[in-house]
Amino acid sequence: MRTEWKIFSVIAVFLLAVGVLYGAWTAGDSGQVEWVGTVALLLSFALCAMCGGFFWFVARRIDLRPEDRADGEIADGAGEIGFFSPGSYWPFGLALAAAIAGFGLVIWQYWLIALGLVAVVLTASGLLFEYYTGTRRTAEH
Repeated sequence: MRTEWKIFSVIAVFLLAVGVLYGAWTAGDSGQVEWVGTVALLLSFALCAMCGGFFWFVARRIDLRPEDRADGEIADGAGEIGFFSPGSYWPFGLALAAAIAGFGLVIWQYWLIALGLVAVVLTASGLLFEYYTGTRRTAEH
């Protein structure tokens, strides 16, 4: 995780510098700031800073991975990585629900936006709890 937060932090600093430079340059060139590009660069900075901050936060709480150690070997990273779903229809449903909500925004229909957002919450919950079986309660006699 140490490598990831450093990469995201460098990119975030670069995007902040370019965003400020772009805003100043367009203001000096045309007399007014070109807001679309400036805001896009600053939002990209914010996204990279959030990712870098998350990786930094996680890196402080876990042990060093083989990728983070200078003496790490490829074989040190061998073994089980985790569980990955072999196939799931929930991502398709989530994308469809987001498309419905987005289409509702495009044509500005409140009922379609609400329907899409409810569908997004339901499909995201389905994706999250797809393999959740819960705790089994046993009756003690």
